[in-house]
This record gives sequence, C-alpha cells and structure tokens, in this order.
Amino acid sequence: MALLDIQQRIGVATKKADRAEGSVRLIAVSKVQPNARVADVLEQGHRLFGENRVQEAAGKWPDFRAEFTGVQVHLIGPLQSNKVNQALELFEAIHTVDREKLAKKLADAVQKRGSCPELFIQVNTGEEPQKAGVLPAEVDSFVKTCRETYNLPIAGLMVIPPVNEEPSLHFALLAKMAARNGLDGLSMGMSSDFERAIALGATHIRVGSAIFGERVPSVNL
Repeated sequence: MALLDIQQRIGVATKKADRAEGSVRLIAVSKVQPNARVADVLEQGHRLFGENRVQEAAGKWPDFRAEFTGVQVHLIGPLQSNKVNQALELFEAIHTVDREKLAKKLADAVQKRGSCPELFIQVNTGEEPQKAGVLPAEVDSFVKTCRETYNLPIAGLMVIPPVNEEPSLHFALLAKMAARNGLDGLSMGMSSDFERAIALGATHIRVGSAIFGERVPSVNL
C-alpha cells in the first residue's frame, strides 16, 4: 500500500538521520483528490492531511471529521486575508504566513477567538518572483514582527524549493534560518525529496501523489 510504503520510508530516513522515532509528521496532501481516495487513507488510520484552498477544505472536511475521530487538517496553500476567520475554523495549522497584512488579520482574529493554530512562515528561498513567501533577507525581521508586534506564536518555517534546483540547498538554508530564530518546526519535503528533507531536520513533510496517486483537477473546486 502506498501509505504504508511512505511511512516505512519515513522510518528508515528518520533512523538514518539519527533522529527520534516519530519526530517527523506526515501531511497527506489531499488537495484536489476524490473523496473516495481520501476516505481510503482515513480508513487506513492516517489522520493528518493538507489542503491548498480554504473553499475546498470547507466542502470536504466537516463530513470527514464527523465520521473519523482525531482528524487534523493543515493549510499548505496561500491564505487570502478575507478567508482568515474561516481558516481558523477549519485548520489546526497554517503553513503559509507570508506578509504583514496577513499576520495582522490573524492576530486580530486569534485575539477574538482566544486560540491559535500552529503557524509557519513561508520562505521564498529561491527568491522566485512568481512564488509567495518571505525573502530570506527579511525572515528575521518578519519573525520578530509576528512575535513582538502581533503576539503570534510562530512554530516554524516552510519552504517549496524551486523545481530546477537541488532541494537540499534550500532545506539547509531553511534549517539555518529556523535555528537562528529559535524555531523548531521545519515544513519541507514532498513526494520526490522528503528523505533529503528528513536528513536536514524536517518536522513536517507534505506528500500527495506518492500516497493518493496523481491529482484529479476539477473545475468545480
């Protein structure tokens, strides 16, 4: 089974990196996947999933949560400021905090709610103009702003390396920035490179196609 294979590979990579068993969390990326595939993974006992869009998650996860206990869903795609309140209802973690306007919206909403999901700052390590994320040179100041100005409990950093570059270089850079800011969480590594991410300290890896098969886009999502 695909899920079992990924879990076994995570275990081998974790042991090889001389890290504690269970120190890496597997986010099964269920975005744009048919509900039958998601249900199959849930029935195998997995409980941590990742979604890219608030709207898609809202249409999918309330019913699954009612059927399966202990489900957690993380937002791993961009978050629009006007969807913050809905996101706080849906997700246990948000991996894509990437600008001050969003930090302020989150802070205001969290203050009213009295609770906050895990928050990761997305870093654009490749400085790609088409990609979201804080630039490496601005990470330290943005972490400070989130903590001191908005009182947000930042758990870690997240990266999606450029497709045409060696991901390990970006994983190592992210780990260095996290350590410098006293952050333990490292959301990095996907289907094709998660073992390299684990070797460099990943705490959360995001695996979709290797578990579910290729995504099935729909114009209705």
